[in-house]
Amino acid sequence: MREILERLINEEIDLQTAENMIKSNKILEVDDIAKFDSKRQNRTGFPEAVFSPSKDYEDLLLIIKKYFESDNPQNLIITKLSKERYEKLVSDLAYLDDFIFDYNKRAQILVIKTSENNSEPVAKIGIITAGTSDINIAEEAKVIVEEGGCEAITSYDIGVAGIHRLFPQIAHMIKEGVEVLIVCAGMEGALPSVVAGLVDIPVIAVPTSVGYGVGEGGRVALDAMLQSCAPGIAVVNIDNGFGAAVFALTIVKSG
Repeated sequence: MREILERLINEEIDLQTAENMIKSNKILEVDDIAKFDSKRQNRTGFPEAVFSPSKDYEDLLLIIKKYFESDNPQNLIITKLSKERYEKLVSDLAYLDDFIFDYNKRAQILVIKTSENNSEPVAKIGIITAGTSDINIAEEAKVIVEEGGCEAITSYDIGVAGIHRLFPQIAHMIKEGVEVLIVCAGMEGALPSVVAGLVDIPVIAVPTSVGYGVGEGGRVALDAMLQSCAPGIAVVNIDNGFGAAVFALTIVKSG
């Protein structure tokens, strides 16, 4: 928008042209399959993200190609992207050799970057999991936290089944100055309540689809977190590490 206004001031374009350019810069339409908020990072401080599983591969590829053909593209995040699809995308997008393809296999997230971010982190955010099976969701949150300009301090597999493991890790994170804690847990989902009872900072609870029997699919963990008697907990949807991280970034950046 700044570039458009500068061109208007310098009388390189007229008012009507400037208005049309500003409108077209907000939304990038990709045929009939997608509408991109191409300037989301300028407005919200966080890049556009694409949820990949429900999209045909050819549609996903077209969306990415069109995005990077637009004027001054910014970083793009592709979530829930399988390793097989990632490898195919790397091959089909090999011509984008000026961009960095940063893929986290565990989190199944691809960040296509225009450049590396070498700036100092604006805050520290802690990420905890109850068990090893929750790590993929925690890693999703970690990628997003780091992409949002913060440092992620992680501690995995410290759930209530061995509660003695939790206390030194919580103490370490508080000493490091984390401003928000993201806590991922499946099964009965008790860990966020325990953590919230120990700290005086916001806790974001992420129920994971880890469990069996009545706990299968993460619904018991979700209900337990929503019903927690410990104050100061916000709860996101099942397996929503992405949403937890964006909320954590919103908290630290609004302070």
